[in-house]
Amino acid sequence: MYWLSDKIEFPPYELASPEGIIALGGDLSPKRLLHAYQKGIFPWFSEGDPIVWYCPPERMVLFPDELKISKSLQKILTKNEFRITENTAFEEVIYHCKTVKRNGEAGTWITDDMEQAYCKLHKLGHAKSIEVWKDKELVGGLYGVEVGKVFCGESMFSLASNASKIAFVHLVQSNKYQLIDCQIYNDYLASFGAREIKREMFLQFLNKFI
Repeated sequence: MYWLSDKIEFPPYELASPEGIIALGGDLSPKRLLHAYQKGIFPWFSEGDPIVWYCPPERMVLFPDELKISKSLQKILTKNEFRITENTAFEEVIYHCKTVKRNGEAGTWITDDMEQAYCKLHKLGHAKSIEVWKDKELVGGLYGVEVGKVFCGESMFSLASNASKIAFVHLVQSNKYQLIDCQIYNDYLASFGAREIKREMFLQFLNKFI
Protein backbone atom coordinates (compact mmCIF):
# COMPACT_ATOMS: atom_id res chain seq x y z
CA MET A 1 0.00 0.00 0.00
CA TYR A 2 1.24 3.46 -0.89
CA TRP A 3 2.05 5.71 2.09
CA LEU A 4 2.03 9.44 1.46
CA SER A 5 5.01 11.66 2.26
CA ASP A 6 5.08 15.40 2.93
CA LYS A 7 4.95 15.94 -0.81
CA ILE A 8 1.47 16.79 -2.11
CA GLU A 9 0.91 13.98 -4.58
CA PHE A 10 -1.01 10.72 -5.05
CA PRO A 11 -0.17 7.60 -7.03
CA PRO A 12 -2.05 6.90 -10.29
CA TYR A 13 -5.53 5.45 -9.81
CA GLU A 14 -4.42 2.20 -11.52
CA LEU A 15 -2.56 1.36 -8.29
CA ALA A 16 -5.69 1.52 -6.14
CA SER A 17 -6.86 -1.63 -4.36
CA PRO A 18 -9.98 -3.45 -5.60
CA GLU A 19 -11.95 -1.52 -2.93
CA GLY A 20 -10.57 1.78 -4.20
CA ILE A 21 -7.96 2.52 -1.53
CA ILE A 22 -5.26 4.52 -3.28
CA ALA A 23 -3.07 5.72 -0.39
CA LEU A 24 -2.64 5.94 3.37
CA GLY A 25 -1.32 8.62 5.69
CA GLY A 26 -0.46 12.19 4.90
CA ASP A 27 -2.50 15.01 6.40
CA LEU A 28 -5.75 16.91 5.94
CA SER A 29 -4.22 20.24 5.01
CA PRO A 30 -6.29 22.40 2.65
CA LYS A 31 -3.67 22.03 -0.06
CA ARG A 32 -3.67 18.23 0.09
CA LEU A 33 -7.45 17.99 0.33
CA LEU A 34 -7.98 20.23 -2.70
CA HIS A 35 -5.39 18.30 -4.68
CA ALA A 36 -7.14 15.05 -3.74
CA TYR A 37 -10.59 16.21 -4.85
CA GLN A 38 -9.18 17.51 -8.11
CA LYS A 39 -7.88 13.97 -8.71
CA GLY A 40 -11.16 12.30 -7.76
CA ILE A 41 -9.83 11.16 -4.39
CA PHE A 42 -11.43 11.62 -0.97
CA PRO A 43 -10.53 10.68 2.64
CA TRP A 44 -12.63 8.21 4.62
CA PHE A 45 -11.42 6.67 7.87
CA SER A 46 -12.27 6.14 11.54
CA GLU A 47 -11.00 7.89 14.65
CA GLY A 48 -7.57 6.57 15.64
CA ASP A 49 -6.82 5.08 12.21
CA PRO A 50 -4.40 6.49 9.63
CA ILE A 51 -5.99 8.63 6.94
CA VAL A 52 -7.33 6.39 4.16
CA TRP A 53 -7.70 7.89 0.69
CA TYR A 54 -10.19 6.46 -1.81
CA CYS A 55 -10.73 6.53 -5.54
CA PRO A 56 -13.34 3.75 -5.93
CA PRO A 57 -13.72 1.77 -9.18
CA GLU A 58 -17.44 2.63 -9.30
CA ARG A 59 -18.48 6.22 -8.60
CA MET A 60 -21.96 7.26 -7.52
CA VAL A 61 -22.91 10.47 -9.32
CA LEU A 62 -25.96 12.52 -10.18
CA PHE A 63 -26.28 14.50 -13.39
CA PRO A 64 -28.61 17.43 -12.55
CA ASP A 65 -30.90 16.80 -15.54
CA GLU A 66 -31.50 13.24 -14.24
CA LEU A 67 -32.85 14.42 -10.88
CA LYS A 68 -35.97 12.55 -9.75
CA ILE A 69 -38.37 14.16 -7.27
CA SER A 70 -41.19 12.06 -5.85
CA LYS A 71 -44.73 13.42 -5.92
CA SER A 72 -44.83 13.53 -2.13
CA LEU A 73 -41.60 15.54 -1.94
CA GLN A 74 -42.78 17.88 -4.70
CA LYS A 75 -45.88 18.67 -2.63
CA ILE A 76 -43.68 19.53 0.34
CA LEU A 77 -41.47 21.76 -1.80
CA THR A 78 -44.44 23.72 -3.13
CA LYS A 79 -45.66 24.49 0.40
CA ASN A 80 -42.51 26.54 1.11
CA GLU A 81 -42.57 25.64 4.79
CA PHE A 82 -38.79 25.71 5.02
CA ARG A 83 -36.25 28.47 4.45
CA ILE A 84 -33.08 27.52 2.56
CA THR A 85 -29.73 29.30 2.81
CA GLU A 86 -26.22 28.69 1.54
CA ASN A 87 -22.98 29.00 3.50
CA THR A 88 -24.52 30.76 6.48
CA ALA A 89 -23.97 28.02 9.10
CA PHE A 90 -21.26 25.70 7.80
CA GLU A 91 -19.83 24.83 11.19
CA GLU A 92 -23.27 23.99 12.56
CA VAL A 93 -24.03 21.81 9.53
CA ILE A 94 -20.88 19.73 9.78
CA TYR A 95 -21.33 19.42 13.56
CA HIS A 96 -24.83 18.03 13.06
CA CYS A 97 -23.60 15.70 10.30
CA LYS A 98 -21.05 14.44 12.81
CA THR A 99 -23.36 14.03 15.81
CA VAL A 100 -26.87 13.22 14.56
CA LYS A 101 -27.49 9.48 14.87
CA ARG A 102 -28.61 7.56 11.78
CA ASN A 103 -30.49 4.29 11.62
CA GLY A 104 -28.18 1.34 11.09
CA GLU A 105 -24.98 3.29 11.81
CA ALA A 106 -22.94 2.72 14.96
CA GLY A 107 -20.96 5.93 14.74
CA THR A 108 -19.58 8.63 12.50
CA TRP A 109 -16.63 8.78 10.13
CA ILE A 110 -16.37 12.56 10.65
CA THR A 111 -13.51 12.74 13.13
CA ASP A 112 -12.52 15.89 15.00
CA ASP A 113 -9.63 16.36 12.56
CA MET A 114 -12.00 15.97 9.59
CA GLU A 115 -14.38 18.53 11.07
CA GLN A 116 -11.59 21.07 11.58
CA ALA A 117 -10.11 20.41 8.13
CA TYR A 118 -13.37 21.06 6.27
CA CYS A 119 -14.08 24.15 8.34
CA LYS A 120 -10.71 25.47 7.14
CA LEU A 121 -11.66 24.62 3.55
CA HIS A 122 -14.90 26.53 4.03
CA LYS A 123 -13.10 29.62 5.28
CA LEU A 124 -10.96 29.44 2.14
CA GLY A 125 -14.10 29.32 -0.02
CA HIS A 126 -13.88 25.69 -1.18
CA ALA A 127 -16.21 23.79 1.18
CA LYS A 128 -19.90 24.72 0.88
CA SER A 129 -23.03 24.10 2.89
CA ILE A 130 -26.77 24.19 2.31
CA GLU A 131 -28.94 24.92 5.35
CA VAL A 132 -32.64 24.20 5.85
CA TRP A 133 -34.47 26.18 8.52
CA LYS A 134 -37.90 26.00 10.12
CA ASP A 135 -39.02 28.65 12.60
CA LYS A 136 -35.44 29.96 12.84
CA GLU A 137 -34.17 26.49 13.78
CA LEU A 138 -31.61 24.60 11.69
CA VAL A 139 -33.36 21.33 10.87
CA GLY A 140 -31.35 19.96 7.95
CA GLY A 141 -28.47 20.48 5.61
CA LEU A 142 -25.49 19.14 3.75
CA TYR A 143 -21.90 20.05 2.99
CA GLY A 144 -19.26 19.20 0.44
CA VAL A 145 -16.37 20.50 -1.61
CA GLU A 146 -16.72 22.56 -4.76
CA VAL A 147 -14.29 21.64 -7.55
CA GLY A 148 -15.07 23.79 -10.56
CA LYS A 149 -18.53 22.77 -11.79
CA VAL A 150 -18.50 19.58 -9.69
CA PHE A 151 -19.93 19.41 -6.17
CA CYS A 152 -18.35 16.62 -4.13
CA GLY A 153 -20.93 15.79 -1.49
CA GLU A 154 -19.65 14.70 1.90
CA SER A 155 -22.54 14.34 4.32
CA MET A 156 -26.07 15.48 5.17
CA PHE A 157 -28.33 15.47 8.20
CA SER A 158 -31.99 15.88 9.03
CA LEU A 159 -33.74 16.83 12.27
CA ALA A 160 -37.12 17.21 10.56
CA SER A 161 -38.83 14.96 8.05
CA ASN A 162 -37.53 15.54 4.49
CA ALA A 163 -35.16 18.36 5.51
CA SER A 164 -32.06 16.74 4.02
CA LYS A 165 -34.00 15.94 0.84
CA ILE A 166 -34.95 19.60 0.50
CA ALA A 167 -31.30 20.61 0.89
CA PHE A 168 -30.21 18.12 -1.75
CA VAL A 169 -32.84 19.19 -4.27
CA HIS A 170 -31.89 22.83 -3.73
CA LEU A 171 -28.25 21.99 -4.41
CA VAL A 172 -29.01 20.08 -7.61
CA GLN A 173 -31.41 22.71 -8.94
CA SER A 174 -29.08 25.64 -8.20
CA ASN A 175 -27.67 25.42 -11.76
CA LYS A 176 -24.17 25.85 -10.35
CA TYR A 177 -22.91 22.35 -11.06
CA GLN A 178 -22.63 20.00 -14.01
CA LEU A 179 -22.14 16.96 -11.79
CA ILE A 180 -22.86 15.97 -8.19
CA ASP A 181 -20.31 13.49 -6.83
CA CYS A 182 -22.07 11.19 -4.35
CA GLN A 183 -18.96 8.98 -3.92
CA ILE A 184 -20.36 5.60 -2.78
CA TYR A 185 -23.62 3.92 -3.75
CA ASN A 186 -26.59 4.16 -1.41
CA ASP A 187 -30.30 3.65 -1.93
CA TYR A 188 -31.19 7.09 -0.61
CA LEU A 189 -29.34 8.93 -3.38
CA ALA A 190 -30.32 6.36 -5.98
CA SER A 191 -33.94 7.35 -5.34
CA PHE A 192 -33.04 10.83 -6.60
CA GLY A 193 -31.62 9.44 -9.85
CA ALA A 194 -27.98 9.09 -8.83
CA ARG A 195 -26.18 6.15 -10.46
CA GLU A 196 -22.82 4.48 -10.60
CA ILE A 197 -20.38 5.10 -13.42
CA LYS A 198 -16.90 3.71 -14.00
CA ARG A 199 -14.01 5.50 -12.35
CA GLU A 200 -12.44 6.35 -15.71
CA MET A 201 -15.63 8.03 -16.90
CA PHE A 202 -15.95 9.97 -13.66
CA LEU A 203 -12.39 11.24 -13.95
CA GLN A 204 -13.05 12.33 -17.54
CA PHE A 205 -16.10 14.35 -16.41
CA LEU A 206 -14.13 15.75 -13.48
CA ASN A 207 -11.30 16.96 -15.72
CA LYS A 208 -13.84 18.44 -18.12
CA PHE A 209 -15.75 20.41 -15.47
CA ILE A 210 -12.87 21.65 -13.33
